This record gives sequence, structure tokens and C-alpha cells, in this order.
Amino acid sequence: MNPTTRMINRIKSVYLFINEKGMVSTQELVEEFGTTPRTIQRDLNVLTYNDLVCSPSRGVWTTTEKKVKIS
Repeated sequence: MNPTTRMINRIKSVYLFINEKGMVSTQELVEEFGTTPRTIQRDLNVLTYNDLVCSPSRGVWTTTEKKVKIS
């Protein structure tokens, strides 16, 4: 699996995890996905840029109302 595919799969998994839990901390994501805080932050930046997640308070994440089709 190439690095881009792996990254996209992880970002999708991060989104689904946040969506399922409702609200999670950055630390929970680091522990769940076994990555560095920097990697999780990059994934969250992608999701934030695409208006899929937001941070209502520092270090806490939730999904937005934007509808997504998971393929």
C-alpha cells in the first residue's frame, strides 16, 4: 500500500472514529491510532480544511454537520 493510500485510509478512519464517539480529544486519537501527535494534527488539519471536523475547545474535536459519502 502506498503512503498516500495509507494516509487517506487513516484520515477516513479518524473521521469515522470522531463521528462515532461524538467528541474526542487529540490524545485519544493519538492512542487509538498509534501515531504521533504531529501526524494526528496533520490529519485533523486536512479534515478541518475540508470542513469535516471542528474544534469547539482546544484539543477537543467533533464532526461538522457537513454530509459525507464514505466510499
